[in-house]
Amino acid sequence: MLIQRNIFATLILVFAVSSAFSQDNKKTGSKTDNPSVRSSSAYAEVILRKTELEADLESVSADYTEANPKLLDIRFELSSLDKDLDKIFAVPPSETQKLTLALGKLMVRKAALETELNRLGRSYNKDHPDVKRQKKRVEIFDAAIKEILR
Repeated sequence: MLIQRNIFATLILVFAVSSAFSQDNKKTGSKTDNPSVRSSSAYAEVILRKTELEADLESVSADYTEANPKLLDIRFELSSLDKDLDKIFAVPPSETQKLTLALGKLMVRKAALETELNRLGRSYNKDHPDVKRQKKRVEIFDAAIKEILR
């Protein structure tokens, strides 16, 4: 009976992992189509920051509730970086030279600024001067990223 439970638990685990992997591949779509993107400096920079955040999330999630501002900020920045990764993978193979370290740093910095804007938005209304200033900073970084990628 114990062996059957272990086999059953193992099968469930294998199914869950393979299902998650399959869903991840469906979400990323063309991510595996362009290996030159994965070898770019921009990709490496964004992945580095994303990995740091995932490690932070893992270490603090046991100590805080889901509504904790620290967890909210980490999750928000991770989602922002995922959007940036989608932009990186949307670059055609013939234009991967645009994926420089500077672009990666711009994307990481923009994600941090967006997280700060989100944090301010939870405390103040959209007309507060600090919110307006932070929104302008995010727009400046976003414009620079768009300039490079166009």
